[in-house]
Amino acid sequence: MTVNFQDDRVLAVVAHPDDAELLCAGTLARAKDDGAATAICVLCQGDKGQPNKPIKNLTALRRREMLDSGKLLGAEIFFGGFPDATLADTTQSRAVLVEVYRKFKPTLVLAHSATDYHADHRAASAVAEAASWFCASRGQKTKSAAMEGPPALWWMDTINMSGFDPAIYIDVTRFLPLKQRMLQCHKSQLARGTDGDFSPLSELMRLQALARGAQSGVGAAEAFRPHNVFKRARAW
Repeated sequence: MTVNFQDDRVLAVVAHPDDAELLCAGTLARAKDDGAATAICVLCQGDKGQPNKPIKNLTALRRREMLDSGKLLGAEIFFGGFPDATLADTTQSRAVLVEVYRKFKPTLVLAHSATDYHADHRAASAVAEAASWFCASRGQKTKSAAMEGPPALWWMDTINMSGFDPAIYIDVTRFLPLKQRMLQCHKSQLARGTDGDFSPLSELMRLQALARGAQSGVGAAEAFRPHNVFKRARAW
């Protein structure tokens, strides 16, 4: 079975700059290659991800890094603006993301698993799920008009594949080099590779893509699980 994203509008909702590169950039690149519109919404500022040698104005730097990465993909970038460690499923965060959905009008949303390791990832998961319903509710008022219907929603793999049972594998073999170049834009985080509380991101991403590829019989893959609930389930 081959999934074609030609007529789709694919939005990745992630917690931090560099999360999309780790978990779904290959799928976004494949969707873009198919002819889909693509976008990434980064809900948190990335302001707490300091290396051992602190960086001044880290929030502004990480924003520029994310924009540089998005240019390589040709994706539209949205920012939620929430400080790290403050994101929660609240009326405010729902309204911010509902407005992003209504501006971009995704047919498919890629979002963090609710079981991922980071609290911001889990919070982003909850907000993405709630907004995927409320974006089509005319009673939920934002600047933009309600969408005609909710988008489909796929949960992304977890970091290091911990506790995640894939239902869909997307072959991203051709796009692994682009995925790697996008991740290289996030120099502030790559500098944390030797920190005791972090990991070498490039190798982590490469090994995960190869492992999911080995499981699914291709060179490199990204794994997802559809959110099969009322109005969010789709036939592919």
